[in-house]
Amino acid sequence: MTVFITHCWKSVQCELNGRGRTGFWLRALCVLTWLMAMACMPATAQTSANSAVEITELRLERADGALLLQSSLRIDLSNTVEDALQKGMPIYFVTEAELTRDRWYWYDKKVGAVSRHYRLAYQPLTRLWRLNVSRDPIGAVGLTSSLSQTFETLPEALAAIRRTVNWKLADLADFDADNKYTLIFKFRLDVSQLPRPFQMTAGSQAEWNLNTQKTLRITADLGR
Repeated sequence: MTVFITHCWKSVQCELNGRGRTGFWLRALCVLTWLMAMACMPATAQTSANSAVEITELRLERADGALLLQSSLRIDLSNTVEDALQKGMPIYFVTEAELTRDRWYWYDKKVGAVSRHYRLAYQPLTRLWRLNVSRDPIGAVGLTSSLSQTFETLPEALAAIRRTVNWKLADLADFDADNKYTLIFKFRLDVSQLPRPFQMTAGSQAEWNLNTQKTLRITADLGR
């Protein structure tokens, strides 16, 4: 592209020296071509895959008098999110599950709920990935109130976020097999925890749009 523009400008200069008005139109054409090329180049260079998440497993199990949640996710971060992580900006995720009992005469009753908040950050000095986990938003309670783990690679850190193993959702004593229940499972990238300048733009950009939800009807024999 640089060679083309340089050659074009040299041609224009020759035409200006020799033909005057013809050189003016050639220069205008050259500038227009250059502007069109520059408009196309950034769009190609900045194109990146969007973030994506998929629930690959979701179920409840009975054990030790409780209903335990098991889940698995497939998480693909966009180039934009990975680049932000590599530059040291922490990214926050939230996993939530809620069990409700149907009530025809009022809103459904919440029987049990569980949530986990994650803060994932890269530490350039140690070249390690640090993952903090808390039951409450980490931005509100601080890092000291969360559990911390370190990983050598990003895939290893994401693996710890992907799986939910034996999360207690409710006691079996609160589960009446004669009623109908619904399990609502959610996962999202928590944009509200990002630095304020990013909050204003990330929510409307596909690269930061990482969320999913699934609803399951619970069979009566699960509580027996």
